[in-house]
Amino acid sequence: MKADHFAALLESTHQALEHAQGKRELRTTTLPRPPQAMGPEEVRMLREKVNASQAVFAHFLNVSTKLVQAWESDRRRPEGAALRLLELGAANPRIVFRGLPVRTAEKPVHAKRTHAAAAGDASKKVAAKRRSSKRGA
Repeated sequence: MKADHFAALLESTHQALEHAQGKRELRTTTLPRPPQAMGPEEVRMLREKVNASQAVFAHFLNVSTKLVQAWESDRRRPEGAALRLLELGAANPRIVFRGLPVRTAEKPVHAKRTHAAAAGDASKKVAAKRRSSKRGA
C-alpha cells in the first residue's frame, strides 16, 4: 500500500474513533423521501386540474405526449425525475404549471362543452317554446 493511501486511511480511522467517542460531529445529509407512485387516474386528475391537454401537460413536464398517454392508459408508470416533477406539480401547480389556469376544489371537473353543444341546447329551448306557444294558440 502506498504511504499516502495508508495515511488517508489512518486519518479516516482516527476520525471514526473520535466520532464513536463523542469527540467529533460528522456532517450528515438527510435525503428527501422518494416520491409516491402515481397511477393513471392521479395523472389524469392533475392534468385536468391545470386544465391542460395531454400535449400541453407533456410540454410542461418535458416529456412526450405519447408518454403522458401511456401514463393515463396505465401502460406505463411515471418514474424518476418525471415522477418527482408530478409530485411537485400536485403540491404546487401554480409553480410547476405556471400560466395555466388551476382549477380549485370548489369547481367540479367536467368534460368541456363545445360551442356546438351549447348552441344545440339553445335551439332545443327555442323549439320547445314554439311547440308550447302553438298548443296555447
